[in-house]
Amino acid sequence: MKLTEAERRVMEILWADGTTTAKDLAAKLAQRLGWKKTTSYTMIVRCQDKGYLKREDPGFRCTALVTEQQASEWATDELIETTFRGSADLLVASLIGRKKLSVKQIDELYRLLHEMEKEE
Repeated sequence: MKLTEAERRVMEILWADGTTTAKDLAAKLAQRLGWKKTTSYTMIVRCQDKGYLKREDPGFRCTALVTEQQASEWATDELIETTFRGSADLLVASLIGRKKLSVKQIDELYRLLHEMEKEE
């Protein structure tokens, strides 16, 4: 699965705010992105149809059905498949090769790799 940029904007508000009404969600989208009410409701319905959120009465309360972590994992999987020919190690090599990682971030990568190694 994959969230489009517009769907992600809807979900970001739900992830931050938790359950909220469609009306409040549309108002926040209008404030943050300048979306018209109809655009916001179209995107809410699209997210609902795709199973990313549920909308219930009373008040058309919207609740995320997909976590931010799940959406991040989908995006990462797609990046690995489309940009790195399905190879996660090429992604990591690209990150390290750019030399934009701090010592702390590199240490965290080592820690994660060691944890993964222990699990196998």
